[in-house]
Amino acid sequence: MNRFGILCQLAGTLLISSAVAEQPPTTRQAKVTDRYHGVTVTEDFRWLEDWSSAEVKTWSNAQSEFARRHLDALPHASSIRKQVTKILSAESSSYGSLTFRDGKLFAIKHQPPKQQPFLVVMQSYTAPETARTLVDPNKLDEKGTTAIDWYKVSPNGQYVAVSLSSGGSEAGDLSIFSTTTGEVIFEKTAYVNSGTAGGSLAWSPDSKGYYYTRHFRMHPDDPDDINVFQHVFHHRLGSESKEDTYELGEGFPQIAEIQLTMNNTSGHLLATVQEGDGGEFAHYLRSPKGRWQQFSKFGDGTKQAIFGPQRDLYIVTLHDAPRGKLLRVGIDNVSIDHAETVLRQSDDSIVTSGIAFWGERTVVPTKNRIYVVYQQGGPSVIRCFDHAGQSVPSPRQLEVSAVHGLLPLGDDDLLFGNTSFIDADAFYHYSAATDKTKRTPIADGASVDLSDAEVLREFAESRDGTKVPLNIIAKKNIALDGSHPCIVTGYGGYGINITPRFRSTNRLLLDHDVIYVVANLRGGGEFGEQWHQEGNLTRKQNVFDDFAAVLQHLIDRGYTKSSTLGITGGSNGGLLMGATMTQHPSLVSAVVSRVGIYDMLRVELSANGAFNVTEFGTVKNADQFQALLAYSPYHNVKDNAGYPATLFVTGANDPRVDPMQSRKMTARLQAVTRG
Repeated sequence: MNRFGILCQLAGTLLISSAVAEQPPTTRQAKVTDRYHGVTVTEDFRWLEDWSSAEVKTWSNAQSEFARRHLDALPHASSIRKQVTKILSAESSSYGSLTFRDGKLFAIKHQPPKQQPFLVVMQSYTAPETARTLVDPNKLDEKGTTAIDWYKVSPNGQYVAVSLSSGGSEAGDLSIFSTTTGEVIFEKTAYVNSGTAGGSLAWSPDSKGYYYTRHFRMHPDDPDDINVFQHVFHHRLGSESKEDTYELGEGFPQIAEIQLTMNNTSGHLLATVQEGDGGEFAHYLRSPKGRWQQFSKFGDGTKQAIFGPQRDLYIVTLHDAPRGKLLRVGIDNVSIDHAETVLRQSDDSIVTSGIAFWGERTVVPTKNRIYVVYQQGGPSVIRCFDHAGQSVPSPRQLEVSAVHGLLPLGDDDLLFGNTSFIDADAFYHYSAATDKTKRTPIADGASVDLSDAEVLREFAESRDGTKVPLNIIAKKNIALDGSHPCIVTGYGGYGINITPRFRSTNRLLLDHDVIYVVANLRGGGEFGEQWHQEGNLTRKQNVFDDFAAVLQHLIDRGYTKSSTLGITGGSNGGLLMGATMTQHPSLVSAVVSRVGIYDMLRVELSANGAFNVTEFGTVKNADQFQALLAYSPYHNVKDNAGYPATLFVTGANDPRVDPMQSRKMTARLQAVTRG
């Protein structure tokens, strides 16, 4: 979350007792009527969709100035801004996206006050003081708007491929840098990354070329075509991009999201293909001789495939196992039907969210062991097994925490990240031989201490009886008697598991006796794919019911009351904010919604909209249209409903959520609350 986003979250608490004396700028209304499956739908603010319009830009600037005047006038706003700035400006560092290559550790490092993270290489995970900067976007762009999307180091350790994008667009172009000098040594390749489909690259074992994803423009004159039709190409170092050879992608859905993984020992290339955000998976394997074999298809339950140490593949499938089971099959002739079962389904679910876009490894086979990440309703945990599937000692982990970034070391050792609501993120080394877990110096340099806080984990009962987890973060021994402000956040979408996470700005919430609550809603992946499917498509209303149940639970238990209750969320969580305030306007007193989706009938028409159809549905389907219209926040704003104080935040170049969503929702809400 950026600095302004955090300020907005804190401002939400202040907005609870604030009233707007100044009226917002007026917005022209122009009626537009559409018909869907015999249903007439009318709106007044379609014209705000056109960002190329000078009138829209003038309107947007006026609204931003109005919001800024109001925020600056809030009691204690200046003091809070200074406190937040102090926390975020503290000299601290954090690391992520670790890669071992050629005896060295590569990592993305974030070190305020630098605007953007940068790529470093160090001698060992025990010696971050040896870190040397390889690629620093802050030096490439003095404005601080260029960012690293991802990087891949060649097998020989001499080159690093880096996708760079600017202005928050995530529209990345690829450059090859020398790991010795940090200089660009080969030409740039365009269109390798986008905001939703992302991008991927896998070096060939000889480091003389690489396989990569590129958006193959089917309709070059269509500006919306740049982010779809992702294909796989092969590039030889030293050649021009126009000479790259096509490998895979023809016949794929236009919303395919592809991740590539190379087995440097056997030369096999794995392509994991997801059908849009939150969609199903298909898997393809390329032999060293260039033959592609599809071994899983959309809808068959296969979620993840991972190279093993013995010319084999480990496969996570939900077929006849909704919480996931682990299979193993030989790499030379992959057939899931003939795969052996290594781990049967357990009471917890194997983590399968984040595999495609983030490339997160949740199953790591080593020489003698298999490390598997399970989700437990929000928190996650590593469990360890031998190759026969028998449980063996596992790494020690923090309580109510999340694990990430699993990286094998040597034969059976493991490096992994671990964080909680109370403990800053750090990487830990687990020795399989001694069964010892040790914190490494590769850790976030937290500028605050949250050890005076505690986490209470409770369950609310949703409208259909489903038990919904919530995590309450508050000062130890604080009286949960309704006398303190409370901020609740949630997401509930795309099968994404909302895990415990350390946030330094929570220090400010604790100091102001604010209670912070994180809800784990259906639509996410907290209890596996079934939990996700119970909150997507025509079942999306379950997500909003879950969140309302969490809010009501906090009120009924006497922890808070509506007059001191605020909510915040972003993107799909912004949709959650819009649905909550339109369905339960009196339940909360303040809403801070970031880059949210509100017009559910037109979201699929935006440049990124097609990727969301697998999660939300489409107006082209009658049943899905009815569900979308029933909860679409923009279409369910009512006169004289008494809506809570609300702040909408959007990004001018957001590649996932069109800013027109926030513009239209702002205008609609102002139209019924003016005066």
